[in-house]
Amino acid sequence: MTYQIPRHIDPNKIFLVNRLEIEGRLDPEFYKPSISSLEKRVRSLSSHRLKDYTLSIAGGATPKKTEADKFYSDSESGIPFLRVQNLQTNGELSLEDCVYVNEDTHKGMLQRSQVAEGDLLVKITGVGRMAIASVAPKGFVGNTNQHMVVIKTGDADISKYLARYLNLDIIERIASRHSTGGTRPALDYSSLKNIPVIEGIDFSMIDKAIVQKKQKELEAQHLIDSIDTYLLDELCVSLPNVRNELNDRIFLLNRSELEGRFDPTVYKDGIKLISPEWDNEKLSKVAFVNPGGAYKGKTAETPISFVPMEVIDETFSEITTMDETTIEQASGFTKFREGDLLWAKITPCMQNGKSAIAKNLANGLGCGSTEFFILRPKDKRLAIEYLHVILHMKCVRETAMLYFGGSAGQQRVPASFLENFNIPLPPKEKQVEIANHVYMLRQQAKALQEEGKALMEKAKREVEQMILSDI
Repeated sequence: MTYQIPRHIDPNKIFLVNRLEIEGRLDPEFYKPSISSLEKRVRSLSSHRLKDYTLSIAGGATPKKTEADKFYSDSESGIPFLRVQNLQTNGELSLEDCVYVNEDTHKGMLQRSQVAEGDLLVKITGVGRMAIASVAPKGFVGNTNQHMVVIKTGDADISKYLARYLNLDIIERIASRHSTGGTRPALDYSSLKNIPVIEGIDFSMIDKAIVQKKQKELEAQHLIDSIDTYLLDELCVSLPNVRNELNDRIFLLNRSELEGRFDPTVYKDGIKLISPEWDNEKLSKVAFVNPGGAYKGKTAETPISFVPMEVIDETFSEITTMDETTIEQASGFTKFREGDLLWAKITPCMQNGKSAIAKNLANGLGCGSTEFFILRPKDKRLAIEYLHVILHMKCVRETAMLYFGGSAGQQRVPASFLENFNIPLPPKEKQVEIANHVYMLRQQAKALQEEGKALMEKAKREVEQMILSDI
């Protein structure tokens, strides 16, 4: 008699594997009945492997950040250097937040991983979803890092089909099953090329969902983009027109206007939010910058929240998740308390808009990245929610960039920028009204994005169901 797992036990948590079924690896995740049976089903429906469509495959590398001047460039003169965040599950490539390398690096150390129009790009290492795939668009020239591979198929339509296919959740689960490496799993070339490929799938449903999702995202972006215009109108502030004629490049400045810096761009291109309608105050008059005393009166064992930079959503300016630690373990981190504003000071986090108000902290206390400035009202006239929307404005972040100091790739905004920055100060009731309206716009934008994601997921589920039941 063989041992039987009791029926009340989840078969994906406790299960038996015949010794003959062991394939040279002992990680239980690989043998889960749900994923192993899924792979058997997909392989029974496929007659090809990814290698059948592969003319060549190559991975990239990451140039040293410590030698940024030697390898990297700007978006105008550089060549796109693709990272995992540039790959999208809709099969398209995103150049948002893209890094660029110079031509010598492109033709030299990254020669093997050069990307051209119609190439298939697949993520093979890193946490989270495995085998995200995108296709290089028309006219594209670029490079990749070591966390993805460039697969040349010789046919852009084949690459597009494979990208759609690899981005299906059922195929991603199979790819993840064959990855190894623990906390930072990787999919080796052999396993990648052995992924089963089912031909003849109709992806028109997904294509339609992609179009709908893009429309939702455009509507959401329109709402996000309208926020700064709304704020400037409410504050009665008009930004100066950008001009670069000779008369605009030569100007005089009173000594009293100097802010401890002598670089002309600070005074030429930096904006000042001076409102003719409301009172105006230096930020340091109404708010503390990096105040102390957050943990006063608390013991070392007190549980507190931990907020790293990566959990700050830069679009909606909120903390997405939080871990827990203790005051004793907070040494070396930035300390804050409930209601404080966290504002990133380092590039590229600052210009991307990483800032959030600390809410729902464990015991009302938290710690986080050393790259946060902490702001806290010192004047009852200031609402922290209002200060948050002001400092998140694009024109404010662009002005802050003019104050950057430090080495390339590690530049930071000095505290003096915030301390000396002017903010209009309408009555507190008006501040709350403004902040609430911005919050409403962001929530509407978030809802549109979620609708787009839901349409995409629904289309994927229907295609996957069709694959497993009808083909």
